[in-house]
Amino acid sequence: MIKLSYDLHIHSCLSPCGHEDMTPANIVNMAKLLGLDVIAVTDHNSCRNLPAVYSYANKNNIITIFGMELCTMEEVHVLCYFKALEDVFSFDKYVYEQLIKVKNNENIFGRQELYDDEDSKIGEEPNLLINATRISFNSLDELMDRYRGVYLPAHIDKNSNSLLSNLGFIPPDVDFRSVELSDLKRVDELSRAHPYLTKCNIISNSDAHTLADINDAVNYISVRERSSDAVFEALTNRNHS
Repeated sequence: MIKLSYDLHIHSCLSPCGHEDMTPANIVNMAKLLGLDVIAVTDHNSCRNLPAVYSYANKNNIITIFGMELCTMEEVHVLCYFKALEDVFSFDKYVYEQLIKVKNNENIFGRQELYDDEDSKIGEEPNLLINATRISFNSLDELMDRYRGVYLPAHIDKNSNSLLSNLGFIPPDVDFRSVELSDLKRVDELSRAHPYLTKCNIISNSDAHTLADINDAVNYISVRERSSDAVFEALTNRNHS
């Protein structure tokens, strides 16, 4: 097994909360400066800046995991990861159909900018992406099987938009294998309160909305080889420790 440094929760300028300097090229260049091996750009309810991110990451020998931060109907934020671009784009189409459509007011929420693989702006998304969808948390196991993905409840230790803050418990019939904490010091506390977490791989990401927020190479994931498939496999496998 080898260890790879990662940050798997980064927002580009497609997310209205993402700073306008969070273009695909800038994100990748910052990740390279910080010494990260693996990144995932996870915009709210969309993946449409991922081709550009992948293009730049591939040129810089950085592994890309294709991702999205989904907002469920319960307003629980969930990180969804996929092996292939075609899978995440199929899921993106479904999510957009389920998104509650409200026109974005960029003066209030911020711009939602789309970029090409030359880091040039090619458009903006008109509908507000941080809205909830009509997708329930309990439907995610079936959806990830359908779209060949894996899901992780995001920042479960936060007081808003998390599984524990919004639902107050872990549903008994779900089967996620990994989970994200903002503060790893709370692992023992939360595991005592929610024993299901002892079966999960625990990761921690930056949830970066600016370049300065992207994590240094301080968090590592153990994988069988240096590849996106191996990282995806590590997130999918059950923790037996």
